[in-house]
Amino acid sequence: MKKFTIKGVLDGFRSSVPQPVKPDQEIVENLRPEHFQVKKTFRHGFPHQPTAVAFDPIQRLLAIGTKSGSLRILGRPGVDAHVKHEGCTAVIQLQFLINEGALVSATADDTLHLWNFRQKIPQVVQSLKFQRERITCIHLPLQSKWLYVGTERGNIHVLHIETFVLSGYVINWNKAIEVSRKTHPGAVVHLSDNPLDLSKMLIGYESGQIVFWDLKTKNADYRCQSDVPLRSISWHHEGKQFMCSHTDGSLSTWTVRQLKPTNVTHPHAKTTKDGEPEPCKPIQKVEWKLSRSGEAYVIFSGGLAYDTTGRTPSITVIHGKTTTVLEMEHNVIDFITLCENPWTSDYQDPYAVVVLLQNDLVVIDLLTPGFPCFENPYPMDIHESPVTCCAYFADCPSDLVPAFYSVGSKSQKKTGFSEKDWPISGGEWSSSSSGYNEIILTGHADGSIKFWDASAGTLQVLYKLKTAKLFEKGRTRSLDSEEDPLAIQLIFLCPESRKLAIAGSGRHVVLFKFKKVESMSEVVTLDISLTAEPVKEVESSSDHDSPAGGNTSGSSESKNNESSQSLKIKTGLQKRAAGFQATLVCLTVTNSGEQAENITALSLNSSYGLMAYGNECGIVIIDIVQKISLIVLNTGDIGGNVDLCQRVLRSPKRQDELKRDNEDKARSPSTDQTRGDTGAESEGLLGMVADRDGQHSQKCPPPRGSEYQTGSNNDKGTAEESVIEMNKSAVNEEESCAKNHHGWKGFNLKRQLSKVQISFAVFPDSKVDSDKYDSSFQRSRSSSMSSLENITTETISCLTFADSYTKKSDTSPVPTLWIGTSLGSIQTVIFNTPPRGERHAHPVVVSTCNGSTFKLKGCILSMSFLDCNGALIPYSYESWKDDSMESKERNRSQGKCANSRMSPSMNTQAGTGDGFEDRQFVVLASEKQARVVALPSQNCLYRQQLAETHIVIKAEITTLKDNVCLVCYVSNGHIATYSLPSLRLLIDVDFLPLIDLSFQTTKHGIVDPMLSIWGHQLFVNGDTDQIAKTLCFSNRGHGLYLSSPTEIQKFSVSSQFCGELTEMMGDLFIGHDMPEPPKESFFKGLFGGGSRSLDREELFGESSGRASRTVAKHIPGPNAGAESLRERVTTATGEVNLAHQMVLERGEKLSQLEDRTARMMSEAESFSQSAHGLMLKYKDKKWYQL
Repeated sequence: MKKFTIKGVLDGFRSSVPQPVKPDQEIVENLRPEHFQVKKTFRHGFPHQPTAVAFDPIQRLLAIGTKSGSLRILGRPGVDAHVKHEGCTAVIQLQFLINEGALVSATADDTLHLWNFRQKIPQVVQSLKFQRERITCIHLPLQSKWLYVGTERGNIHVLHIETFVLSGYVINWNKAIEVSRKTHPGAVVHLSDNPLDLSKMLIGYESGQIVFWDLKTKNADYRCQSDVPLRSISWHHEGKQFMCSHTDGSLSTWTVRQLKPTNVTHPHAKTTKDGEPEPCKPIQKVEWKLSRSGEAYVIFSGGLAYDTTGRTPSITVIHGKTTTVLEMEHNVIDFITLCENPWTSDYQDPYAVVVLLQNDLVVIDLLTPGFPCFENPYPMDIHESPVTCCAYFADCPSDLVPAFYSVGSKSQKKTGFSEKDWPISGGEWSSSSSGYNEIILTGHADGSIKFWDASAGTLQVLYKLKTAKLFEKGRTRSLDSEEDPLAIQLIFLCPESRKLAIAGSGRHVVLFKFKKVESMSEVVTLDISLTAEPVKEVESSSDHDSPAGGNTSGSSESKNNESSQSLKIKTGLQKRAAGFQATLVCLTVTNSGEQAENITALSLNSSYGLMAYGNECGIVIIDIVQKISLIVLNTGDIGGNVDLCQRVLRSPKRQDELKRDNEDKARSPSTDQTRGDTGAESEGLLGMVADRDGQHSQKCPPPRGSEYQTGSNNDKGTAEESVIEMNKSAVNEEESCAKNHHGWKGFNLKRQLSKVQISFAVFPDSKVDSDKYDSSFQRSRSSSMSSLENITTETISCLTFADSYTKKSDTSPVPTLWIGTSLGSIQTVIFNTPPRGERHAHPVVVSTCNGSTFKLKGCILSMSFLDCNGALIPYSYESWKDDSMESKERNRSQGKCANSRMSPSMNTQAGTGDGFEDRQFVVLASEKQARVVALPSQNCLYRQQLAETHIVIKAEITTLKDNVCLVCYVSNGHIATYSLPSLRLLIDVDFLPLIDLSFQTTKHGIVDPMLSIWGHQLFVNGDTDQIAKTLCFSNRGHGLYLSSPTEIQKFSVSSQFCGELTEMMGDLFIGHDMPEPPKESFFKGLFGGGSRSLDREELFGESSGRASRTVAKHIPGPNAGAESLRERVTTATGEVNLAHQMVLERGEKLSQLEDRTARMMSEAESFSQSAHGLMLKYKDKKWYQL
C-alpha cells in the first residue's frame, strides 16, 4: 500500500496547476539595469501660462518664467534650456545679471533664486526666502553686485548677489513718505536708479506716491503724489524726467523736483460731452526710449477704452507724432524693448519689442515702417489648435524629413514678416546630433495634423495636413460634447509606405497616401454601421425572402442614416495639394438620434493592403486596395465570452449596381455577423449552400465528413478545435450550381463567399489561456459616464497586423490581425491574400475562426512579436513609390515593393525549422500584467505582474543597444522596464506623477469610490485614455509626453543617450566684451551735469551691519556641498600659492641682502686698501711736508 504523505498531496496540487514552460534554448539577454537611466531631455513649445520675461542685451538671451515655476532660457534656434523651481511656485519677476551668465528669479513664495547658466544646464546657486514680507519688485543696476528688493509692506531691502546675504541697509516705508501722511503708500511697484546720479533711487508705490531717495544721506530728496494709482515708471536717459503709467489709462510726465506733472495724456481716450476723457483700461507698463537721431519711442500696453466692444489686447507705439496700435491675439503679460545700448544714461537706440502674450511670443520690428513682426523660429505654435494625440518615430527612414519639408515649404508661404534677422540670437547651437532622424506627429482639435522634425534636439515644423478640407463647412458639434467632430483622436503612420490613417471625433477614419505633386481626385467613401445592436435570433427556414436580420454596412445605407452624420464629404473631383492626399474615408452611420462610440483602436498594414479600426461596439476590416469593407465584427463575439463561429454571417445588399462602377468607387462590405445558436445556424447555413435548389443538389455536395472530425491532444491537456470549413473547391462548385438561379432577392452567395472564408469553430474553455486571477475586476475604457454602471462593457483597445502562427500545427506564418480588448481578451483573424499582381482583381479571404484566443487581466495595451532569438520582428510593409515616375521604372521595381522586414532568424526558421518547434514569441501587455507566449505551441513561457494597486497607462516595446525591452508608464508615476523575453524587471523609477498630466482630463481628481475598493485610483471619463494618446514610446529608448497644453517634453530611458545629452545641448553663455560706458562731455563735467558714481560697497557693506535673521532665511543650492568644497579647495590652493610666493619673495630678498653685503664687503676692503696706501704715502713725512 502506498504511504500517504502531505508532500505527495502538495505535489499533486502543484502538478495540477499549469506552470510556465521554459523555452528549449535560453535566449541570452544583454540588457542590464546600468544600461537604463530615465531622464527628461528636450522641451519644445510655448511656456504654459507665462508670468515674467527678461532679456540680456549683451548675451541676447530671453528668459520666460511661468505660473508652474518653469524657467525657459532661449537664444538662437537650437539654444533652448528648461529648468524648474522646486515647489512649482509661480515666477513673478526675472532679472539678468547683464553679461555675467547669471539670472535672479523671484517666485510667489517670496523666495529669490540665483541661477548660473554658464554651463549648458542652468543650476540654482543659492536662494533666499523672505519670512515676514512678500516680494513685489526687484531691481539690479547694471554691473552692480547689490540687488534692491521691494516688498508689499513698502520696505526696500538690499541683497548682496555673490553671497546672497541681506545688508543692514533698509529703506522703511515710514521714512520714505512724508511725516504728515497718515495712510500707507502701498506695495512697492517700481525701483530704479537715476541714470545720471546713481546715489539717487526712484521708488514708486502702488498708491501713486513717488519718492526720490538719496542713498548716501538716507533721506528722501524729493517726493510727489499722483492723483491715480501707479503701475510703472520709465526714465528719460538724461535723468531729469520720467514717465508714469496709471490705472485710469493715462500717462504722466514728471520733471525732477516738481510736485505736479508737466504733462498728462490719455492716449486712447476720447473726450466726452462734459469735457472729461472716457474711462480707459489701465496702462500696465510704459517704456520711454530714445534713438541717437533724437526720435523718441513711447511704448505701452493697455489703455484702451472700456466701452469699446471688440477691442483686443494691444501694444501701442508712439513714434514722434505717430501713434500705432498693434492688436494682439492674446492678453499681454509683459513686454521688453530691446536696445542696442545697455547703459541707461545714453541713447538706447531701440530696435525691437518682445511681447509676451498669454499663448504666444511676438517680436516687433521698430526699424521697419509699419512695425511688422519677426517670424518666430521657435516651435511655439504647437497649441495653435489644442493637441489631442501624438505619434513619435525615432530612427525613421532618412528620406522622410526632406520629403515632408519639400511639400510643406510649398504650402506654407508666409508673408508680411520683417526681413531682418531674429534678434534673440544668443548662445551657440551644438553641431553634435544623435545620427538618426526623429519625426513627431501631433493631431489637433481642428482636424489638422502637424509633422515635426525632432532631430538633434530641435523641433521644426515640416508640414501641416488639414483634414477639414475633405468635409463640407456646415459641420455641427456633438450634442453631448463640445469637442469638434474633426478632432484627431488616433494617428497611424507607416513610414516606409508613407500611408497615413487617422481617426476623428466624428467617428470617421481617413486614409491618406503621400504624393509629391498635386492631383485631381475623388475620395471614396464607405458608410460603416459600427454601432451597438440587439442580438437577434435567426431562423433557419428555407423560404427566406431577405438576408438575416440586422443592419448592413455599405454605401447604400447612407440614405437612411444621412441625418445622423455630422460630417459630409465633398463630392466630385477635388484638387489635392502635394503631400498626403486622401484616398478613402470611412464614416460611421447610426440610426437617427443615436450617438456612435468613439473609435478606440486603429491599425494599418500596407503589405496586406488592409486597415482595421474598432470601438466599443465592434471592429471593421477594410481592404484599402479595392476600397471595400471586408467584415464587421461585434465586440461581444471577440472577447471569448461567445465564440466567433457561433454566428451566421449577415448578407449585405446586392452589388449589381455598384459592379458597374470603376474600382475606385466604394464597394459594399461583404458581411456583418450576429450571434445565434451554434448547431441550428450552422446547419441552416450549410443547407443554404447545399440544398438551395433541389434539381442541382447533386452537383453541390456538402463539405467532406473529415472536416467534421474532432481530436484531442492528451500531452497538452487541451482539446483541439472542431472546424467546419468550406474550401475553395466547394465555393467553385456552388458557383456552377447557382449560375441560373435567383433564390434570394438581391443576394449573390457566390460573391459573398468569394470574399469571406466562412469557418466555424467551437473553442473549449480549456483553450483560453487565462490567469487564475483574471476573473477579478476589469475597469471600463469607455469614455461615457455610463461606463461606471455597465462596468463590463468591452471595447477594442489594441489592433496589430503580423505574420504569425494561429494554430499549434502551423509550420509557416500567415497574415493575421490580433485584436485586444479592454477586458483582456485577445483574438486573431486570419487573412488569405492573393498574389501581389492579382491584388486588385481578387479579394482578400478572411477567417475569424482559426485563430488563437488568450485572456489577460486588464485592458490590452500592446502586442508585439519576437523571433526565436528574441529579436523584434518588424511589421511588414510595402515600400513607397513615386506615382510620377515612368511606368517602365514602376514595372521594373514592382517586385521590390514588398519588404517583410523580418529578422534573419525568423526567415530561416520559417523555411527550414521543424513544424513543431516554436519559432516566434508574442509579447502581450495589459494594464495589469504581461506575458510571453511561444508560437505556434501557444505555451506561456513567462509572465509578469506589471502593477498591483495601480494600472499601466502605456506599454510598448523599444529597442536599446540592439536589444529589445518592454517599457511601461504606470499610474503611480513610475517608469518600469522589463527584459525580453524573460520579463525580468530591470528598473522601476519614479518619473512623472500622473497628476502632472491631469490638465488633459475633463474632471480633475474625481475618483469613483467603488473603484478604490480594488485599489484602483482612477480618473473617470476615460481620462487615462486621453493621457495615453499623448504619451509615446519610440525606438532607441526615446519617449515624449504632453507636459502642458502648449509644450512637448521628450525623455529617454537610455543611459548612453543621457550621457551624450550634454554634448547635444547648445551653449547658453558666450563670452562677450562689455560695451564702453558713455563718455562724459567736457561741459557736463565742468558744470557738474555728468553722471555720478556710487560706492555701493561702502554704503551696503559691512559698515551698514547685517539684517536680522528673522527677515529672510538663506537656502544653499543643491550643489552647495560641492561648491563649498570647491571654495575650500580654491582657498587652500590660494593659501599654498601665497605661501609659495612669500617664500620666493623671501628668497629674493635674501639674495638681494647677500648681494648688498658682498658689495659692502668689497667696498670696505677697497676703502681699507685705499686707507693703507694713503698711510704708507704719508708715513715718513713730517708735518710741515704735508
